[in-house]
Amino acid sequence: MTDRLSRSLDRISRVRGVRGSMFVAAEDGIMVVQLLMEGVNGRAVAAFAASLARKVSGAAAATGAGKVRFIQMAAEGGTLLVAQAPPELLVVAVADPGVNVGLARLEMMRAAEGAAR
Repeated sequence: MTDRLSRSLDRISRVRGVRGSMFVAAEDGIMVVQLLMEGVNGRAVAAFAASLARKVSGAAAATGAGKVRFIQMAAEGGTLLVAQAPPELLVVAVADPGVNVGLARLEMMRAAEGAAR
């Protein structure tokens, strides 16, 4: 399974502007598999992504919006992308501000589907 997850991360990381990607345990924010460029603090990103996913999912549930599948957070220094990957995983990508979010999202959703198999 780890090889399949690693191949998925490789495809995500090939998207121009993506600085790294990882699978993270949704509950506790621990990295399962990572492919990060030097200078990316994987532990901090993983913990932040899991916390963000929990908060956004809770807010969506409270408003009746349904299950959150994808989160995009743009900041001055870059973009954080998070996709739900059953069971109990998140696919996380750290990218430059100008990343092609559509292409990155497509690869992340493919990775999420692959993790469920």
